[in-house]
Amino acid sequence: MLTPEFLITSLIVVLVPGTGVIYTVSNGLFLGWRASIAAAVGCTAGIIPHLSASILGLSAILHMSAVAFQAVKFAGALYLLYLAWSMWRETGSLRFDTPSPGSGLWRIARRGFLINILNPKLSIFFLAFLPLFVSPHASSPTMQMILLSMVFMAMTLIIFIVYGISAHGVRRYVVN
Repeated sequence: MLTPEFLITSLIVVLVPGTGVIYTVSNGLFLGWRASIAAAVGCTAGIIPHLSASILGLSAILHMSAVAFQAVKFAGALYLLYLAWSMWRETGSLRFDTPSPGSGLWRIARRGFLINILNPKLSIFFLAFLPLFVSPHASSPTMQMILLSMVFMAMTLIIFIVYGISAHGVRRYVVN
């Protein structure tokens, strides 16, 4: 069930700045609060593949194959480098723009989703650590893992939104 250990560990994992936090904060700072919420939703949705992989038992495969885990980490690093290159190529200078309605927010959410798919911190959490919190006496370990994951996702969404809106608040003081 939901133990204090799980809640504290999940809170620490979510609060520690990683790629999702940086992405959400940068969108809040540069593009506004709507963009930060889109980024938070995208990053939270990016948790779903990790949850699915964990439930399907891929944790055993990655645990047995260090090469597969390294491949996931390198793919994540390459994607972040691609995003950095794309942002540098597109903007060239520091701008405070508002996102265009429609496709702009979807693009931000999609990038957040892709960032978290390749996030090695989430891979470690869901594929190695989360199963430790599933009770061996649970009548349905799969349902318990889904419940724990949903709690983690809710925490992620709320905290990322707070980070993004806070960044937007800082933006107002920097611009004005």
